[in-house]
Amino acid sequence: MNLTRDNFSRREMLRRASCGFGHLALSAMLAKSALAEGLGTRTPLLRARAKRVIFLCMAGGPAHLDTFDYKPQRAKAAHAGSVFDFKRHGESGLWVSELLPETAKHADKLCVINGMYADTGNHAQSFLQLHTGERLRHRPSMGAWINYGLGTENKSLPGMISLNTSKPSVYSSAFLPPVYQGTPIGINGEDMSRASIPNIGSDHLAPALKRKQLDLIQEMNREHRAQRPHDARLESVIESMELGFRMQSIAPGLLDVSSESRKTLEDYRVGFKNTVGTCRASDFGRQCLLARRFAEAGVRFIEVNHGSWDQHKSHRRDLRANCETTDAPIAALLGDLESRGLLDDTLVVWGGEFGRPGLTPGNKKDETGHNPHGFTFWLAGGGVKRGHVHGLTNDTGSRAVEDKVHFRDLHATILHLLGLDHEQLTYHHAGREHRLTGPQGGKVATGLIA
Repeated sequence: MNLTRDNFSRREMLRRASCGFGHLALSAMLAKSALAEGLGTRTPLLRARAKRVIFLCMAGGPAHLDTFDYKPQRAKAAHAGSVFDFKRHGESGLWVSELLPETAKHADKLCVINGMYADTGNHAQSFLQLHTGERLRHRPSMGAWINYGLGTENKSLPGMISLNTSKPSVYSSAFLPPVYQGTPIGINGEDMSRASIPNIGSDHLAPALKRKQLDLIQEMNREHRAQRPHDARLESVIESMELGFRMQSIAPGLLDVSSESRKTLEDYRVGFKNTVGTCRASDFGRQCLLARRFAEAGVRFIEVNHGSWDQHKSHRRDLRANCETTDAPIAALLGDLESRGLLDDTLVVWGGEFGRPGLTPGNKKDETGHNPHGFTFWLAGGGVKRGHVHGLTNDTGSRAVEDKVHFRDLHATILHLLGLDHEQLTYHHAGREHRLTGPQGGKVATGLIA
């Protein structure tokens, strides 16, 4: 087929073109406003201790009192604590639950934040606030803001990738230029060995012909843009289509973990299927291994998702199942990053939208609820203190009381570690400047920075 401008009208060519990047172009065209900044790497204004983020999102609300927030008062009937045993680990003597024996081996890498708190105990609203800074309104995700502020280290890959999620709030760019939107791979509970990037393939055309076809489309797009110099959305369309084309050559190889050694696959528990409790078999180990591979390839923000932490009944059984599923892969990820020299400039973040109240010693119902007033996150690498506990909850673990860290403070701290000032990282939309930490602002938790 001879592709020339005489063969097709612009409308006909756009109708027939199907190179695997139509979805990216469409999302770009639908954006309300955009300012084409490009995908190139940008130098942060502040000292950057981290270059990238891996967010281990434990959706549903992990029980902080049964994982990292040790309360020895459980022996007193009036106090809620953990029904599981805790031990000190590493040179730091960090307290870790018996449910996380592999993660405990990396205790000296962890910076545990025991003073987290949020605004609401509603799952949807708190999850949205964790990711975007807002509880109710559609706003750019944390990863999109980071991508916007720093650009990508690999122009053939998105600046943000989200694994195993069906929630657009996790990766949406909202009113930011759509080129900063994350790329989702896999949906909740999907077999990650079969997961792929939507609309990435186009085997019906040879690479040279794909390039020729795209060049023709892009030539028309640039002519169209020249007639509308103030419509920045068109630049985002062009950038998105180019990114989609480049991704076709590199992304499939990164998703294929068959080149990894048998030991690596075993360490990450790739293919592990948990049959205990209600934990969904999401092949969490493969997600963690893919996170390392994408981080190594230059992706700026990678989110790994594991749900099923919303445990109201059968708390002991289901919490044990969740920990069994996630413990070894997370430990493997921390060890792998360090052995490859990536941990120092990779910030690993673990946590969910809130915590859970502890079970009192006499509670035989094995039921827990939601607790947004005090819970735990932990960070590792990326310039944070190692083997350190920041913040404190009260004796029952129900409320943060010392060195409290709100989601806005967490966002401000993550941006700071990446060399970004949360007050300066803004975007003009609908008549005012917006930022990840919102009009209320946030405070950098300097006490956890090394």
